[in-house]
Amino acid sequence: MTAAMLAGALAGAGLWLMVVALSRPKPGVAALVARIESGQRSMSTATITGAERASTPVGRRSAVDQLRDRFDVLAAERGWDLGRQRTDLALIGRSPGWLLGSKTVAGLGLMVIAPFSWGLLRLMGVPAPGEIPLVVALVLGTLGFFLPDLVLRSEAAGRRREFRRTVGIFLDLVAMNLAGGRGLPEALLAAATVSDHWSMIRIRQALANARLFGLTPWQALGQLGEELGIDELRDLSGALSLAADDGAKIRASLSARAATLRRKELAEVEGEAGERSQSMLVAQLLLCTAFLVFLGYPAVSTLLSA
Repeated sequence: MTAAMLAGALAGAGLWLMVVALSRPKPGVAALVARIESGQRSMSTATITGAERASTPVGRRSAVDQLRDRFDVLAAERGWDLGRQRTDLALIGRSPGWLLGSKTVAGLGLMVIAPFSWGLLRLMGVPAPGEIPLVVALVLGTLGFFLPDLVLRSEAAGRRREFRRTVGIFLDLVAMNLAGGRGLPEALLAAATVSDHWSMIRIRQALANARLFGLTPWQALGQLGEELGIDELRDLSGALSLAADDGAKIRASLSARAATLRRKELAEVEGEAGERSQSMLVAQLLLCTAFLVFLGYPAVSTLLSA
């Protein structure tokens, strides 16, 4: 009886939360401001690479994609600010609806595994208690709800590391163009057109949109750093603004920044290599210990049984 009442209460709470989430109340000030900001962000064209364009299916959209679109509209109407997750989504080129839809689908999908397995076992004649499916379903549903966050954080960390590497290369290219006699805005645009890597495309697009919105190139780089959570771009924006206002020697500063980024990246790579070496050493020690136990177990067992 207690388990049935608890299951009914949880089901009713879930239905009530779904109705509240899908209802359309009168938007408040925060929701209107968030909607305006999302509209301003949508004025920037989307940036995808050739591989991403080739892998994008053309034709009728699936039910999951429609659910994600619905969550996009819902997030804009309610003014949901995902904070750090929105920055990670902007970095990997996803929308808030993609994250919310993935969390919903993964949570519900893992939640139904427990009752489905329990029913299958009952049909096969295996005795199974009635309390286990509820607990296991709640645990799996919670795990599925937070699993997309972990996947998003891991993918964004890898892309952010890759973007930092690109910033160091970009600084070297800008310094080379400045040494060739070009001005700072021309050097930035010329350096951004060298490669078609996705990170360089984002920089090139930000510089191109700066002309449309009446911004300076360093302001556009600073806004891109704020949007993607790249501290190196924000620092570069401040350094370029000082060079434009005060006439500082920017070429030597950019070269020094690029060298600093390379040393930092080299230190991170060496640290990761050391961690992997330590993990391999621990694995070898465990393997040797298991082998010694395998060799000594017959003798120890014979001595103890004698």
